Amino acid sequence: MGLTIKQIRQNTTRARHLMQRTRAQGFAVGAFNIDNQETLIAVARAAQKMDSPVLVEVSDGEVKAMGLENVRDMVDNYKDEYGVEMFLNLDHSPSVEASKKAIDAGYEFIHIDISQANHDASDEEIIAKTREVVEYARFTGALVESEPHYFGGSSNVHDEAIDYDEIRKTFSTPEGARAFVEATGIDTFAAAIGNLHGKYPVPKELDLDLLRQIREAIGCQISLHGGSGTPAHYFEEAARIGVSKININSDMRYVFRKTLEKVLADNLDEYAIVKLMPEVYKAVQEVVEEKIQSFGSAGKAVL
Repeated sequence: MGLTIKQIRQNTTRARHLMQRTRAQGFAVGAFNIDNQETLIAVARAAQKMDSPVLVEVSDGEVKAMGLENVRDMVDNYKDEYGVEMFLNLDHSPSVEASKKAIDAGYEFIHIDISQANHDASDEEIIAKTREVVEYARFTGALVESEPHYFGGSSNVHDEAIDYDEIRKTFSTPEGARAFVEATGIDTFAAAIGNLHGKYPVPKELDLDLLRQIREAIGCQISLHGGSGTPAHYFEEAARIGVSKININSDMRYVFRKTLEKVLADNLDEYAIVKLMPEVYKAVQEVVEEKIQSFGSAGKAVL
């Protein structure tokens, strides 16, 4: 059931208030990617237990699998059932058209990522298309996030080590961040400071000094993608510096699959899926709770 424009604007106003609270109170809100209803339930339960605001995210693949408006309905249903502060983000939207559809469906957050959809996109194209989404989002008040260049890695489990000499070539710069924010008018800048999509065999290392410089250079919110596999102390300090949103995906996917594999192996004669899933819910929920704790958002929900 679709939301009215009045309801959408009320939700985006609350979302903007949440972003203001992250800055004022020095915490970050977790943005948790979901692959299915089971991971959504785990996020909702963690948010309820920890009294924390959360963002739920879907990328293009999940939208195609579950349906843009179906996800909207599920998030609203579980938000009401569990009584939690929960918002919905379209993550790594590949096009202006896809972003507009999500805005129309009432998504409170939109991440337009032209450079990931087309690694050869020019600076002019990225800026123009990002600005088009920003202007379109004004009707509902949705918050728009973006970055000026391709962000590395993929939301999977990787065997290779992290080549930081190569990764540093794609780091954000304070000057570049300021120029991009001024050119596009985005609400949230996705910073690259050593964060990388995916889960790797070694812990990630974030350049917090660079983050401080970026924080001083721009006035809008800052997000960190690729939060999985990052030691908690980086999150704690990043939130104090002024990061408002941290994305988590691969850590959840990994524990979902590993737990499901174990449950299936331990219950070879059980075919009722609903009886197999509680242990999986619990494992994913524990990951979300751990992230909420390190982001500093526990106890920060406003209903």
